[in-house]
Amino acid sequence: MLARHDGLVILIAGAIPGERIRARIERVSRQVAYAETVEVLQADADRRKAAVDWACGGSLYSHINYPRQQALKAELIADAFARIAKLPLSRPVAVTASKELGYRMRARLHARNGTLGFFREGTHEPCEAGPTGQLLPATIEAIDGFRTALGGELLHGIATCDIAENIPADERAILIETRGSTTAWDRVAQIEGTTGLMVQGREEARARVIHGSPYVMDVLPIPGASAAVRLRHHVRAFFQGNRWLLAPLVEHVVAQVPEDDVLELYAGVGLFAISLAAVGRTGIVAVEGDRISAADLNANAEPHRDVLEVRQMSVERYLQAAGRIQRSTVLLDPPRTGISREAMSGLLALKAPRVVYVSCDVATLARDVRRFVDDGYQLGHIEAFDFFPNTAHVETLVTLVKHN
Repeated sequence: MLARHDGLVILIAGAIPGERIRARIERVSRQVAYAETVEVLQADADRRKAAVDWACGGSLYSHINYPRQQALKAELIADAFARIAKLPLSRPVAVTASKELGYRMRARLHARNGTLGFFREGTHEPCEAGPTGQLLPATIEAIDGFRTALGGELLHGIATCDIAENIPADERAILIETRGSTTAWDRVAQIEGTTGLMVQGREEARARVIHGSPYVMDVLPIPGASAAVRLRHHVRAFFQGNRWLLAPLVEHVVAQVPEDDVLELYAGVGLFAISLAAVGRTGIVAVEGDRISAADLNANAEPHRDVLEVRQMSVERYLQAAGRIQRSTVLLDPPRTGISREAMSGLLALKAPRVVYVSCDVATLARDVRRFVDDGYQLGHIEAFDFFPNTAHVETLVTLVKHN
């Protein structure tokens, strides 16, 4: 939350707008100070007793009643569009709610001093993941069983642990990065609650499969699709992380693409491209530069080769080679950093009538929307999905229409 004192901006953790609190300044950087709430003098009606340390990764809003979290995220989007994009919104953005517990399908845990968990905000100090409620109880059981099965030397040799699950959590792949040699891992047996285990040393070029499969499979029922969408995703591939809102997001994105001839950039494993093919869209090109994600995209595209073309290359390289190829819609879901300047130049040169933009960062989204607006696009649709409950993050879906 934000406060000001003698011209100094103070970012305060553990507070709610409108409260009177006592805070401790932890550090100062240029004109910004970072503080932590130590005492609430006048509490807001939406304050609740947090079940977990707010600083334990992904819990920053845990002290705020959930409906107020949704309202705050709508305000964050409105502020970014007014301040960065210079586009004041005429009404609050609708934020689709998520279940707060067990929403995460992907997580990275860090190992320190025998603890395998999240980092506390702004530190390398680990905290147990279980009390945050972000992971399913079955996931925590698998982690505990994993920790018990390893014990001793192997556990202390772990640097990070990446977990990927499917929506029903009946498939769970784990990737371990070790600080040293991985030779001893050849003796590790199948661990209950996991369907695949990979290990890679920091000095090794590739990960090794110890048992099972590094992939999990999701099946999404999409309205209007001839069959359920099947998506394989590798433990290392990017995949949307909220199991409760994944299908609603896909449904709403598909609804924003009413015509054929679609170019999807930053396509990942094909979440949107495969769904569009399944509902009957044709002339789809999906571009993904990451080698692992592109391999999944190719595998997932196999039943739809007649309507879907996969290009494994960077977005910048594809747009440079594409020239003025005509597409009715450009769909993109870039990383948190948004669209690079080079990619934006190529995008604007396409002059696509419609751009559908999915973003996990409201600041870079607002920056990029401003660039589109300056090139003659108008904001046609905006809504949000609370993919990250109890945090300040939100997934936003925007449609821009070219003004003739």
